[in-house]
Amino acid sequence: MTKVFIDGSQGTTGLKIFERFENRGDIELLKIDENKRKDSAERAKLINESDITFLCLPDAASIEAVSLVSNNRVKIIDTSTAHRTNSDWAYGFRELDNSFKERIETLSRIAIPGCYASGFNSIVYPLVKHGVISKDYPLTCYAMSGYTGAGKKGIAQYEDDNRDSELDSPRQYALTQQHKHLKEMQAVSGLGRTPFFAPHICDYPCGMVVSIPLFSDMCEKKLSLADIREILAEHYDNKPFVKVRELGYSDTMIGSNNFAERDDMELEVNGNDERILITSRFDNLGKGASGAAIQCMNIALGLDEKTGLNLGE
Repeated sequence: MTKVFIDGSQGTTGLKIFERFENRGDIELLKIDENKRKDSAERAKLINESDITFLCLPDAASIEAVSLVSNNRVKIIDTSTAHRTNSDWAYGFRELDNSFKERIETLSRIAIPGCYASGFNSIVYPLVKHGVISKDYPLTCYAMSGYTGAGKKGIAQYEDDNRDSELDSPRQYALTQQHKHLKEMQAVSGLGRTPFFAPHICDYPCGMVVSIPLFSDMCEKKLSLADIREILAEHYDNKPFVKVRELGYSDTMIGSNNFAERDDMELEVNGNDERILITSRFDNLGKGASGAAIQCMNIALGLDEKTGLNLGE
């Protein structure tokens, strides 16, 4: 039995991880007394008794939790922003490159990507790696997310019967271009230029679409839609958590909530040979959060990475 402690089990991601473990016979959940959730000594005790501790906390609290580790055997899987660009930590998106998987397998510190960053990097990392675009390409990222990505306070706001009518419509935010995911979006994909990022929160619970438009005459080489789709398909070959769809897979529209309750993602290439649109669709609480965390745990433990996770067709 693997002993698991979830530090921050009352937050959105923590609750989802907890729910996923309830029916797993190979996991022993270490539970903290409700009255001691913020007691550093009690948290330290459970962290160091565990084989794996998930941190589902704000950045400062995650950094504090890491400082409480005295047992070198403990693996830490952090879902906060705090360690995602720290070179001493594995970045928890194994499909990007075999080296990412190797670090998840071998390091005791694993940082789970941000939801928007997962969609962005799933597209941009292979484009840079395979020389489709330069590191200085002026990228724009347009994204839509369900309201569960806003945390407990945001969820309560959207689910309030007396909420403001503005919440009925998509709302664009991060207007100052300082979204907390930008740092990892740029660093992980190896970009020399910070992308323009326009995220939107919408009136549905779960699901996300992240879109990257390209002008083919600004790419490093002349490529058709079919060429770019093939590059992505080869990059993600034999990686069941990332599905690259055939051209024309979506007829006229791409819904952003279709992957709710799933732990995989899909990429599509649309547009024409001059103006290309690449999209990544997934659940912001699945491959964008708790699903990715459990996939990384499975890899770190040497298990089938699909264990306990929901992959669609």
